[in-house]
Amino acid sequence: MIFGLLEIEIMNTIWKLQSENEDRDISISDVVSDLQSSSIERAYTTIKTVMDRLVSKDVLVRYKNGKKFFYRSVIDREEASLSAVRTVANQYFNGNFVDMIRFVEKEFDCASV
Repeated sequence: MIFGLLEIEIMNTIWKLQSENEDRDISISDVVSDLQSSSIERAYTTIKTVMDRLVSKDVLVRYKNGKKFFYRSVIDREEASLSAVRTVANQYFNGNFVDMIRFVEKEFDCASV
């Protein structure tokens, strides 16, 4: 799965908040606040819409505690990264990881690093 720019910012925030406290209930307000501290200004409603889309993509789960809704990631950063790499390999290199690695090495001059 490949995330859009705002989706990955939200996921990075959720992964960070979950890593700080795995039992924490993460609200939309928590995500908005954390994004603002990273100089990403978005309306609450925009963040809510994107988070609800991530729920429909089975990346987040939404649950209610009291009168408020909270969110948790159902995949970790490593799973998401692996999925993105597989998607890129399949879309651009016919699933050939060797060709993809050669391309990356050539384009980013990894051999000299």
